[in-house]
This record gives sequence, C-alpha cells and structure tokens, in this order.
Amino acid sequence: QVQLVESGGGLVQVGGSLRLSCAASGSDVSFSTMRWFRQAPGKQREMVATIRTGGSTNYADSVKGRFTISRDNAKNTVYLQMNSLKPEDTAVYYCNAIRIQRATLLYLEDVWGQGTQVTVSS
Repeated sequence: QVQLVESGGGLVQVGGSLRLSCAASGSDVSFSTMRWFRQAPGKQREMVATIRTGGSTNYADSVKGRFTISRDNAKNTVYLQMNSLKPEDTAVYYCNAIRIQRATLLYLEDVWGQGTQVTVSS
C-alpha cells in the first residue's frame, strides 16, 4: 500500500519560513499531478499549490509569490517552500498525489497524506 508522509510543519512567527516535505513509501510507484492542500479550523480544505509531471505549477491567489512547490521524481517527494508566512496560513497541510501506472500512465488511485500542522504566530 502506498502512503504519503508529510514533515516539516511547526510553529513559526509572522514573516518566517517553513519547508514542507511529502515522501511516498513503497517501491516502483509513479505519480502524475501532486498537490498541497490546507484546512484551517472551521473552513473547507483548499488547494494551495499544484505541480504536474512536466513541472508546470499553479497556486492559490492567497499564496502566489510566497509559496513554491517543487518535486523530486527520483525520490517520489514533493516540497512546499513557504516564505513570508502570515497568521492566515495557519492550517493543517496535506499532500495529495495521483498515482499512475508507469508503463501506461493510467490512473490508479488518489493518495493523501495524514497532514502536518503549520501555525503562524503574531
């Protein structure tokens, strides 16, 4: 069974930075689109950043210019560099990845991590 494990969350002051990582367990796995989502207390889960197989990216308007998503396909790991953090960035951050069959690129499953807490204090 493929699992995604996030790390790098924690408590940071306003204006600070954090780098989240999300690594996939299991051998011989491939992913197409990989994303970061977040969910603040009392709010719906929202997409933060997306990175596709070819490296193209999309960001929520609220994080553009401050967050950067990247991936290391050899390590099956996706990262989220978060700079100039604000209190409204406080949330549980989840990574998500579309697992595909390497030979055919066919969709296999949607995989989610367990989440990592990011708290920005003022």
